[in-house]
Amino acid sequence: MIPDTLLLTGAEVRAWLPAQDCIAAVEAAFRRHAAGGSPPPAVLGVPVEGGGFHVKAAALRLERYYFAAKLNGNFPANPARAGLPTIQGVVALCDAENGRLLALLDSIEITRLRTGAATAVAAKYLARPDSAVLSLFGCGRQARAQTECLATVLPLTRVYASDINPLAAQGFARWARDTQGLEAIVLELGAALRQARSSDVIVTCTPAREYFLTRREVAPGAFVAGVGADAADKQELEPALLAESTLVTDVLEQCAMIGDLHHAIAAGLLDRAAVHAELAEVVAGTKPGRRRAEEVTVFDSTGTALEDVAAAALTYQRALARGRCRTVRFATSGAELEQP
Repeated sequence: MIPDTLLLTGAEVRAWLPAQDCIAAVEAAFRRHAAGGSPPPAVLGVPVEGGGFHVKAAALRLERYYFAAKLNGNFPANPARAGLPTIQGVVALCDAENGRLLALLDSIEITRLRTGAATAVAAKYLARPDSAVLSLFGCGRQARAQTECLATVLPLTRVYASDINPLAAQGFARWARDTQGLEAIVLELGAALRQARSSDVIVTCTPAREYFLTRREVAPGAFVAGVGADAADKQELEPALLAESTLVTDVLEQCAMIGDLHHAIAAGLLDRAAVHAELAEVVAGTKPGRRRAEEVTVFDSTGTALEDVAAAALTYQRALARGRCRTVRFATSGAELEQP
């Protein structure tokens, strides 16, 4: 008999994957990857009118060998046009030794949490330890995960928030005050960019198609995380900012294809050899993180399935331990599947 497959909703992911634990799992995944614990992760993108789909997949040896494939639809106009989330999809978690489908998980929460966790892992090694002021561009669902995860690893006290939708920015600011205890100030874009010049950490998580954060808005010693550019037509960071900073990617080849690095390469300001490190190398200690207080560090975060495997595996393990999950059985035996 083939065991059942667990079905895990977004609410269950949220309940069993708190920010601190997700950060630890993602950091461990990058460290294991650096030690040769996984083949290179893969990504496939298919654009359609009004958005697109991508599939990200990776295998990773943790306490067992896991494989995860995430299918996400990304349609930026969904909230205003259809009342739907921008990102929707599913994560399939498998046993990488026999192919068994272990679980299907809501990808909205997995993506939100693991993306924030990856920024926090990068900040742990690349931001100044005393970083207290955050400038945040884009106040959608991802903004809360970014802020919560960063507040776990840095002594944040204040956040400046900007979004083209003032109501989104105001809602985020209320959340930041009520749940994180932060002083939260909403600014329109021009004022937010000026304020960024005195911020310790800058995070961009927008669907922008043209860069808006330039080198002149980033002060010496700042840490910048570019989170929104996860397709070749997206861009948030000026190529010169990447070229003049210490640049760390989540996955070098992926960032060269679809991240802000992609645009810096196209502009002729950078090549792959000029990238300081992948995050896995920094976590593993084979490449240094921040080296000087005045150094500007940039994390190009396109989102890797290594993070999905880590987050999904931890959620699955906790769901198994609690034993109160919905399940489905797609097949009953290998012999049955062989029948004509």
